[in-house]
Amino acid sequence: MQISRLFEIVYILLERGSATAGDLAKRFGVSTRTIYRDVDTLSSADIPVYTDRGKGGGIRLLSDFVMNKALLSESEQNEILFALQSLKAAQGADVERILLRLGGIFKRDSVDWIDMDFSGWGGGDAEKEKFNTLKRGILERRVIAFDYYNTAGEKTSRRMEPAKLRFKGGHWYIQGFCRDKKEVRVFKLRRMREVRLTGEQFSGSGNAGRIETRTAAPNRRYETPPLDELSYGRRISPVVLELRFSPGTAYRVYDEFSPELIRRNPDESLTVTAAYPEDEWVYGHLLSFGPDVEVLFPPHIRDILKERASAVAELYRGNGGNLR
Repeated sequence: MQISRLFEIVYILLERGSATAGDLAKRFGVSTRTIYRDVDTLSSADIPVYTDRGKGGGIRLLSDFVMNKALLSESEQNEILFALQSLKAAQGADVERILLRLGGIFKRDSVDWIDMDFSGWGGGDAEKEKFNTLKRGILERRVIAFDYYNTAGEKTSRRMEPAKLRFKGGHWYIQGFCRDKKEVRVFKLRRMREVRLTGEQFSGSGNAGRIETRTAAPNRRYETPPLDELSYGRRISPVVLELRFSPGTAYRVYDEFSPELIRRNPDESLTVTAAYPEDEWVYGHLLSFGPDVEVLFPPHIRDILKERASAVAELYRGNGGNLR
């Protein structure tokens, strides 16, 4: 493609200082006439490229040229580099190569100023490979197959037309059209096993939040709603929680809640008001605080936690209970 070739020509000139039309034509498999047309195109885009004729001549850029002066502001450079750094942990060598190349174009001494690792402790390469498989499924529009464990630990086999990877609350999710349930579903990556690409492709088009697919079935149009509105295939309403934490849990409270949601009380306890989708995760998360959190509102959440805490106490009472 011409745009890709133009970008590569600029990079080569920035890196080497100059190149002959013959060398560039051989590299890209085009004629020297095409290369000279590319030079004219770059010049018309305000890239200061010029040709020196004669012995030792060639195609050059002005010595003080930096790409951001013609195309991108420093702020836009930083946004691009930040976005690529954010993806580096998940996508590996490809992004690393692009970062180094852009660092050279932008004349940056270092682009390795931030490191993000979205994989869980002990996850590593296996989680990255899963992420890359899902990414390929989305970009290549290929149906993915996988085993999935729900909140009750039950395993099912699924086939899905993947649409979007999303990161929220410290976890990765994937949204798309589930072939088995015949509706839009969201799956947590940590619960997916044996993720694989199938040979079946689906075609479609879409933009942010709206997807259109065309398969053997009639055309499907659907939106990928925010994760707050969709939980594992069902729409749920958030519940507003009023919670009181003991002073000793302040480190966790400030880690997990925004400061504007936290109110410090005269006795050093902390009151938090926050909205969450009401599901099994919320119950388990609150129970993880043990006796250091009290649900002040709503009453039915208090009752649910009371019943579950009683069941835990019964399990450990005396010689222990019976797990069912």
